[in-house]
Amino acid sequence: MFSIFKDGPEYIKRTQTPFKPTQVTLAEVHSVVPKHLHEKNTFKALCYVARDITCAVIVYKLGWMIDSFASSLVTNYNVPPLAGSAVKWSLWALYWHWQGVILAGWWCMAHEAGHGSLSSYSWINHFIGYTMHTFILVPYYAWRSTHHAHHKATMSIERDENFVPRTRSDYGLPPESTARMSDYHEIFEETPIYTLGRMIFMQLLGWQYYLLTNVMGSPMYPPGTNHFQPSSPLFKPHERNGIIASNIGLSVMSTILYLWTKEVGLGNFLKLYFVPYLLANHWIVMLTYLHHSDPTIAHYRNKQWSFLRGAVSTVDRPLLGWAGRFFLHNVSHDHVAHHLFSSIPFYNQPYVTEAIKKVLKDDHNYDSTNTFRALYRTFTQCCFIEDDGDIVFYKNKHGQVARVLAPEALKNPTKKDL
Repeated sequence: MFSIFKDGPEYIKRTQTPFKPTQVTLAEVHSVVPKHLHEKNTFKALCYVARDITCAVIVYKLGWMIDSFASSLVTNYNVPPLAGSAVKWSLWALYWHWQGVILAGWWCMAHEAGHGSLSSYSWINHFIGYTMHTFILVPYYAWRSTHHAHHKATMSIERDENFVPRTRSDYGLPPESTARMSDYHEIFEETPIYTLGRMIFMQLLGWQYYLLTNVMGSPMYPPGTNHFQPSSPLFKPHERNGIIASNIGLSVMSTILYLWTKEVGLGNFLKLYFVPYLLANHWIVMLTYLHHSDPTIAHYRNKQWSFLRGAVSTVDRPLLGWAGRFFLHNVSHDHVAHHLFSSIPFYNQPYVTEAIKKVLKDDHNYDSTNTFRALYRTFTQCCFIEDDGDIVFYKNKHGQVARVLAPEALKNPTKKDL
């Protein structure tokens, strides 16, 4: 039981192993992945989509029965009112959890569609991605654009689009040679309740805050950058019609939700849609944050960055166990494989993971740490990086790193790695 509060053995091993970038080449990685895994099966993908929609509808229908069922226990079966209330809210908690996971799976399915991995027909990918993302108020084309840019520059300090570390100078810290412990504590020391509050805000509203403000996105963009303005510097001119289409979809969906709320009442809107929506955002933020933020995983500046190095500097995690595989479509279990082969269908990614592990070996990052423990660890220990250094790790609130570089780590990547 207490293992949920401990770091996984894979994480501990990384802290004890000086880091050097993988010596495997991109050609070697590609050579071990069978060609048939790249094939897309439209019918199979549509069956998965139908399964996701069916699960959400069934749980939604069951949600409508919770209040009447709890009332009937009190009225017809003489269950004490307090016990009836306990049953009601326990069932609502169950509904919120599973509907939140299912809707997070919708996000994951639309994410796969954005990569074009569901079908060889682009219109099918876009139709599925646009409708599923719009239902959970995600701007499909806008986020697809920045997500593709993220895949092209994963873990690049200068060019990545998501979860870009802030530096010593960003926080106004003194140089490392003169900094005292009090300097770090002045910036990063906070009460446990304040830390919990920040974590809750990030988990429930961090996704929307990112879309609205580009927080934790690349600092190269000016203040006010967001995912809703067609002229935003996030997008290329030819993408602007897609941004407008995303905004129209969100407007239509918001109108539908408003009219539905007038029909069923605010309480039912909150219980049946809004709470699962917030919990879906929680899972989305958790999985994306932990894929790319970890005290033992390197970030690169341009001299040392390559596509391969960035892709293998992500982390596979068994988020939600079997439910993560079933509902979240392997997105967390097989994230390294996804970054190396983002167009391979999600249902083939477990086979890709097993194949690439044979060549990557210890360079494949996996972490069995309980995900909530990993979230707390990353949130509290990944504070900042240094302004210089071509391969860097996060430092904690004491200015310390969890992993050091091996002496031979700064060998430049070759063209075959790019």
